[in-house]
Amino acid sequence: MSVPTAAIDKSVCAPLPVLGEDVTVPLVTGGEVAYAALDYAASAPALRRVWDDVAAYAPYYGSVHRGAGYLSQLSTDLFENSRATVAEFLGCRADDQVVFTRSTTDSLNLLAAALPADCQVFVFETEHHASLLPWRDARVTYLNAPRTPAQAVETLERALAARDPYGPALVCVTGASNVTGELWPVGELAAAAHAHGARIVLDAAQLAPHHPVDITELDVDWVAFSGHKLYAPFGSGVLAGRADWLREAEPYLAGGGASRKVARRTDGGVDVEWHTTAARHEAGSPNVIGAYSIASACKALKEAGFDALVAREQRLVAGVRAGLAGIPQVKVLSLFGDDAPRVGVISFVVEGWNSSHFAAALSAEYGIGVRDGLFCAHPLVRTLLGSDPQEVGECGAPEAEPGERSLNAIRVSFGAGTPDEHIERFVRAVKELVNEGAQWKYRTEDGRCVPDRGAAQH
Repeated sequence: MSVPTAAIDKSVCAPLPVLGEDVTVPLVTGGEVAYAALDYAASAPALRRVWDDVAAYAPYYGSVHRGAGYLSQLSTDLFENSRATVAEFLGCRADDQVVFTRSTTDSLNLLAAALPADCQVFVFETEHHASLLPWRDARVTYLNAPRTPAQAVETLERALAARDPYGPALVCVTGASNVTGELWPVGELAAAAHAHGARIVLDAAQLAPHHPVDITELDVDWVAFSGHKLYAPFGSGVLAGRADWLREAEPYLAGGGASRKVARRTDGGVDVEWHTTAARHEAGSPNVIGAYSIASACKALKEAGFDALVAREQRLVAGVRAGLAGIPQVKVLSLFGDDAPRVGVISFVVEGWNSSHFAAALSAEYGIGVRDGLFCAHPLVRTLLGSDPQEVGECGAPEAEPGERSLNAIRVSFGAGTPDEHIERFVRAVKELVNEGAQWKYRTEDGRCVPDRGAAQH
């Protein structure tokens, strides 16, 4: 999988309008500044197109699949049309199912609950916890972090060659790292999995917002992603792919909507016939607005021209990387090296700085929102930082004082709605903090590094 790297003229592809682009925030040093949201990898701001679509539909909201009234019928059509839109966005095969969930985490836990008996699961230690941890009832093989895409394929092939060849197996892999932004060789890993009789699920939480994802082209069996990273709020996600394991599994939740027929038995029990469609795993009243917001975002990205959006983002990536490369005290974290293709997610540490202190200063003194911590990918960040896997470290500010080394990193992430000014301000702020230091004193409060409001300015 490759990403266009050619620079494009700024006038050709402007950032997509997003909510919050005109929000101002106070600075601890005085005054206000337009907020620079550079934490897209956690939650991307909602596209204005998505918000407008949802607002237009909201007065017509009704119960789905359960009513004869006009609003119920309209909402049902909108819900199912959203499913079709997502299937088209992902390039689903004709017999694939699209199941609406709460998030990527929910999607992968649903798939974990649907695994056949005695299934073997293979997952790299580099995964986000959403794809590292759900496989508790399976036989799991955790694979060491590879240092090249080719090594990732070789590591998987060796592990699969040594497995029990007669039982079911599943490989779980990310499309783009939520820590480094690096793209993984998904097509090659899918080919390796299938060559050894295994299936593969793609965690596309960080890939889908930044790069087209095509299930058929990549030849993966399932794709999982979250709406809130795809510029769509409202707590929604997707699991899309092969229907057979989902159809044969017990419903993820038991209740209305998942059942086709329920009848009392003469012995006093209950007989249930479950749906075999996606509804089997969508019990209860669905998040119609969440599903519609995902579909709206899918349409918006396609209509804007995904290739142009990707090219613009690559220009922003190049700008951040070039800026950070000019600061000797900054170390950018990477598995695959400087030449690896990546999306707009970059993590780094700064020599002599506690990462939480640095992130707090970016926010308080420059109005820039980034993320610090281990990014729910603890084994990967510890590997990248060269620390012992057992060494203490957790998300949030550690007990170390500002200025002391921490086991955390700083992550800057951006996408289709990011203005050039936000990137330029970020690079400038990093240089100023490294060269001149913070203008304010900071302390740890409730696990977070915050400005000390009672302290005098430096």
